[in-house]
Amino acid sequence: MIELHYWPTPNGHKITMFLEEAGLPYEIRPVNIGKGEQFRPEFLRISPNNRMPAIVDHAPADGGAPISVFESGAILQYLAEKSGRFLPTDPRGRTAVMEWLFWQVGGLGPMLGQNHHFNRYAPEKIPYAIDRYVNETHRLYGVLDRRLDGQTYIAGTEYTIADMAAYPWIVPHQAQGMTLEEFPHLMRWFELVRARAATERAYALGETIKEQTDLRTDEEARKVLFGQR
Repeated sequence: MIELHYWPTPNGHKITMFLEEAGLPYEIRPVNIGKGEQFRPEFLRISPNNRMPAIVDHAPADGGAPISVFESGAILQYLAEKSGRFLPTDPRGRTAVMEWLFWQVGGLGPMLGQNHHFNRYAPEKIPYAIDRYVNETHRLYGVLDRRLDGQTYIAGTEYTIADMAAYPWIVPHQAQGMTLEEFPHLMRWFELVRARAATERAYALGETIKEQTDLRTDEEARKVLFGQR
């Protein structure tokens, strides 16, 4: 059984997408980041960076004590290796997936996250910051669009954890100031992933858990998320 500490954010959706695809048994433990539940001592024991998602695998492959994993990219790799799915075993295929997984966790996610912050949540509109992160978002969309020119999925012909990692960050493209029609290969891929039954289940599950908190108006939630030291 996988114990998933989760909130329906892009990084959280990555993991439910994988678990729904793989059919691994799991149980969600909601972590409401707007209420500061990511700072609880019991959560910090498995996610010392006070970020979700995190998992605890109560049936690890070695048969030993439960294994906890934090950081969404590490979780995807762990689950892929545990299940033997969505990560090729041949060196070339595996390398391609890992390249694009690292690209997402090191670039696409952080840059688009800053886009969200300065565009939507920052109390002061700073044109330089907005322009910088919208432009970088556009550049990264272009990188992905070129990668998808002539191939079905990010790492080739097969659906992998690289696709699961990137897709949730493209979902809010309108809020990022992006138009998918400008990136035809990315748009074709986006619609392909969105239509997968597991993707639909993962996002429907997120809606059942999410409490509506508008960070643009909820001052207490803003302090929790953006006032950390």
